[in-house]
Amino acid sequence: MGLKEGLEAEDRASFYLQKIGFKVIERNFHSKFGEIDIVASKEGILHFCEVKFSQKSDPILRITPAKMAKIIKTIGYYFLTKRVDCDYEIDAILVTPEKIEIVNNITL
Repeated sequence: MGLKEGLEAEDRASFYLQKIGFKVIERNFHSKFGEIDIVASKEGILHFCEVKFSQKSDPILRITPAKMAKIIKTIGYYFLTKRVDCDYEIDAILVTPEKIEIVNNITL
């Protein structure tokens, strides 16, 4: 996947989240540990969203244990630097040419 495809997938995911009632707070939050594609909120819960795009296979397969470890470390850094204290979950936004799907709480 190229950079252009990745940005287009994130744009589609952001639009989708807003359409279903989320407020997008931030995109592409970086730390030395990794990146959070989208930070959004809904009903008092902070959602850290990992956007994955695939044309052929299930995009969820692209979220590896190593990627999850980086996401979790980056979330810790987010809370430290933003000084927020609230409930949160890690979601996957799966983007294919045909559809967009949200998988809530992928750490369970």
